[in-house]
Amino acid sequence: MSTESMDGGDADTRPKIEVTEDAAEQALSLLEGEDLDVTEAGLRLFVQQGGCAGLSYGMRFDDAPDEDDTIYEHHDLRVFVDPASLKYIEGSVLDYEDGLQAEGFHVDNPNVVSECGCGESFRT
Repeated sequence: MSTESMDGGDADTRPKIEVTEDAAEQALSLLEGEDLDVTEAGLRLFVQQGGCAGLSYGMRFDDAPDEDDTIYEHHDLRVFVDPASLKYIEGSVLDYEDGLQAEGFHVDNPNVVSECGCGESFRT
């Protein structure tokens, strides 16, 4: 597992984002299903305005990182985070849940002070 960023940032001083092995395996499988090069492409994790609590998470696959992204690599998955989103999600863990109640990616964010009732949006 590597937390080196391609922008040369020091892995010990920059904000942390972790990815569980289950989440990485699921994302890599989806990336490969989209015929994307997993050595260049990655999962973009971002925060956007929306939801009843004010902010919500977004995820999508990108062919390559943007110039100002912080790049994380966990279990061979590249994760791209833009500077504006990083301040809201630093310290978070991206996990994948597979169960009767819900299935999908979940962000465990220590910065959240409240969430809406449905769990789709949050406030920091």
